[in-house]
Parts: sequence; C-alpha cells; structure tokens
Amino acid sequence: LELRLDYAGDPGFRLQLDCELPAEGITAVYGPSGSGKTTLLDCIAGLRKPAPGSLVRFRQQAWQQQDRFTPPWLRPVAYVFQDPRLFSHLSVLQNLEYGLTRRRQQNRVSIDQAVHWLELESLLSRQPDALSAGQKQRVAIGRALLSAPQLLLLDEPLANLDHAASRQCLACLQRLAQELELPMVYISHDIEEVSQLADNLVLLDRGRVTGQGSLLDLCSRLDTRLSREEQAAAIVVARVVRHDLEFGLTELEVDGQPLVVSHQPQAPGQQRRVRIPARDVSVCRQRPADSSILNIIPATLSQIQAQDGARMLLRLALGSQFLLARITRKSAAQLQLNIGDRLFAQIKSAALLTESTDRDERSPL
Repeated sequence: LELRLDYAGDPGFRLQLDCELPAEGITAVYGPSGSGKTTLLDCIAGLRKPAPGSLVRFRQQAWQQQDRFTPPWLRPVAYVFQDPRLFSHLSVLQNLEYGLTRRRQQNRVSIDQAVHWLELESLLSRQPDALSAGQKQRVAIGRALLSAPQLLLLDEPLANLDHAASRQCLACLQRLAQELELPMVYISHDIEEVSQLADNLVLLDRGRVTGQGSLLDLCSRLDTRLSREEQAAAIVVARVVRHDLEFGLTELEVDGQPLVVSHQPQAPGQQRRVRIPARDVSVCRQRPADSSILNIIPATLSQIQAQDGARMLLRLALGSQFLLARITRKSAAQLQLNIGDRLFAQIKSAALLTESTDRDERSPL
C-alpha cells in the first residue's frame, strides 16, 4: 500500500506522509489522539480527498494518482468504525447477508465461516438493539468480511468495549488473521492492544510518520516515542518447551534461555509472543543465589538512555532479541553500567499474548 498524502484538516493540522505499508498481515497505526490516524484511514478509503499530487496505490491499483480519484464505493475496501453502524431494522443474519450484496468478487469466506470465526451462532436471530457493544462490533466485522474486501480497515474497533468484550474481539481478530490472507490496517492508541495483533507498526504524531517497521523491532528500540511511555515494553518470540503441572507453570524458551510463566494451554513446540514491561525488569551483575523471582536471564547491555531526572532505560540483548529495563539513575551509577556489560535481567512479570479470552495472562514470577 503506497501512500503519498497531503491533507489539510482542522485549522493547524496537516497530514503529510510518504510511506509504504505491507499489503499483507496486520499493520497497526499507533499514536495519540489528534495525530491523524482516522484521517489516514479515511484517505485510504476515499472518504477524504487529499490534495492534488497525492498518491494512494494498493498493489497495482491506483485509487488516487494525478487526476484519477476512485470513489470509496469502487474501492475494494471494507471499513470497521468505532461505532458498529449496524442496520437497526435488520437482524444479525440480515446484517451479515447485506455484506454479501456488496461483493464485487467471490472469496472463500462464507456466512457459516464468518459466524464461526466471530462466535455469532447464538445471535443470528437477534436485532442490533438486543446486542452488547462487543457483540455489535463482531457483527460489524463479519459484515465487512462478507463484502469480500481486498483490504480491511479498522478504526479503534475496541475503543468502546469493556475488558471482557475487548478480549473476545481481540481473540476473534487473531483468529481471522490466522485463517485469512487479508491485509488489515488497524488504528489504535492502546499499545497493549496493538501488541496482541500487529505484525508491522507505524508511529504517527501530529500528521507525520515518526517510526515504521516490525512491531518486535520498534517496541525494543530507544529512539521512538514508545520507549518514553510509562507502559514501554519489549515483545519477544518464545517457544513453548514444557509444562510443570505440579506448580501450574509453563516453561518457554527465548533465544536459548528459559522463561517461566503461569500455565498456558499451548502444546510444546508452539511459538507465542511475550510482552515484558520495562518497569518489571531489573538488572544485577551477579546471579542472585536466593530469590523469589524465577526468571533471571543473562543479557548484554547494548544501549542506555536517560529518560527523566531520576530514571534510565536500558536495552538488553538476549541473542537476537531484546528486553527493556527501566531503573533509577542512582542504580545505574551504583552498578557503574557501561555498554557491553554482561548482566542478569530479573523479570518480575511477563504477559503471554495468546488467543485466550478467559484469563488474565500476566504472570507475576
């Protein structure tokens, strides 16, 4: 998805960017309110018309280029808004069937598949006003899928949902990403939500791209706004090794090092992302002999960044992957830290990012 956009919005705001987004997987656009996330989606969908000279090209299709502007109803795009926008006079099944009437091409998604993936079986005869917010959003996603889009746009679809409904919708979106070869552009201001879904990440601020790349890379770097946020966290890929049923634990492997979390249902050999908050990682020069913390992993200090008057952020290499650790400036001085030091990272908690919808996956260890 090639984008070269110049769009003047409200007084004082201008969206100006020149970038390419992968036409596969899930690309999340992350940034604070007012950064231009929704404006960007609207420009892709054709709901807003950028200035002459702008470019929107998806694969080999130019939706805007020079004098050409394809209207939104002719773009093979489906758009899921914060507000589900269901037809109130139609049942759930009829709302889904409406998606079929918007198809311009056939695809492999049937109503039965969409219903199964989005867990809508018990809702088909209901009217929208009898649904919860989370149920409405799942119906909206199903209707969008059934229109056979080549690109799915989602504008903070979980923003108005409670925790349980948000978890269920996230699990459904994860399932769709596994089942379909459908590129998605996903807007959010919640980095934990983004961490569950995204393959690639675009950081947007005041109408400009401030960072772009793989989610795993950007989350562990010190030169992006993510590292300055209170919820800064690294994401690593781990392999399930074994289960310790006696103590209710699961052992993972990260670049040759064991990482223990609370029991997970995945079979040995499966890979999962693990989110490790910087605030829950400390460092020491010697491995503690007696500690209640189970996860103490050797690491190499690769970068140091001063964050404010009292705190420092460390980037720690675990083979080819990285952790972040937020410590006090006094601790850094007492440890006399230098780039290249061999240290031990003590991980107080880790969150295994899976499809589970019925548990809190943060593991205090």
